[in-house]
Amino acid sequence: MYISRNIKVPTGNICIAEGEKGLLEFLSIGDYGKDKNVKADFMGLSREINGVPNCGIMPLYKKWVITISSQYGCSMGCSFCDVPKVGPGKNATTQDMLDQIRTAMSLHTIDRYIERLNIHFARMGEPTWNTDVISAAKLIRYETPGTTAHIHPVVSTMMPKNNKHLTRFIFEWLHYVKNNLYNGEAGLQLSINTTDEHVRSIHMPHALTLREISGVMADTVPYLEGGLKGRKIALNFALTDASIDAEYLATLFSPKYFMCKITPMHLTNSCTDNNIITRDGYSNYYPYARVESNLKKVGFDVIVFIPSLDEDMSRITCGNAILSGSKVEI
Repeated sequence: MYISRNIKVPTGNICIAEGEKGLLEFLSIGDYGKDKNVKADFMGLSREINGVPNCGIMPLYKKWVITISSQYGCSMGCSFCDVPKVGPGKNATTQDMLDQIRTAMSLHTIDRYIERLNIHFARMGEPTWNTDVISAAKLIRYETPGTTAHIHPVVSTMMPKNNKHLTRFIFEWLHYVKNNLYNGEAGLQLSINTTDEHVRSIHMPHALTLREISGVMADTVPYLEGGLKGRKIALNFALTDASIDAEYLATLFSPKYFMCKITPMHLTNSCTDNNIITRDGYSNYYPYARVESNLKKVGFDVIVFIPSLDEDMSRITCGNAILSGSKVEI
């Protein structure tokens, strides 16, 4: 895979490369470490996060994050995301996805065992439209034979309407990929953002309703042989002023199988244009405190994850795409 642009940012690289159908975008980045940017009481991380300072990343052999595109562009039309500006979602091939991983790993020479390699299907596109994501996830293990302790593939999905393969995709990801191939070391994240269906219909026009999403999950999760292995399924909330009704959420998604993750709404151009923000979300803990408390009261494990402002302005966070015309601002 030929890299046409390699943009170096403080935590790694944003790459534009030639795929089989055009230009793809992927990231090769490091992580500050969960002691810097995560609050999760159930994990023993109880420190309030009042802003995350720009700092050095962990060595890549400790944790390496590669975020790839499952589509060229996206057709979901979410009002907080820049990726739809790239164009409609055309599925990347299995080879496209494996090439992004292989090329990202070629950027750095690691002369020791990689303890954790996270592969996120989250840069461009809605992964559940692309059944080749399942194939790619099955083959990732052969890209780095013997060099990685834990490969952790993660699918982030908006749970799109009119996807007749959605339930099958979710079942295959949880059963074959998460439980069997990776023995629990694979993740699934559902983008929820708010329990206000009117707001969701405006900002996520092609996503299922929460009750419909609950139905899809009820058709899959209870039927997993041996139960759900590893980390629970994440319900992700990019926080805004829109409501999050914890008690209602718990009626739809059992805390036995689901956890909640709270993040700021990232500073994409679309968010700026549409005035979709997390007020003081990069500098104070209080925007997250009440939501976190309410979710914990009804039984959910809760992760509060906050990137640094440096990371957001370097356009490595979700919803960004250099191919959309966005520019790194650090």
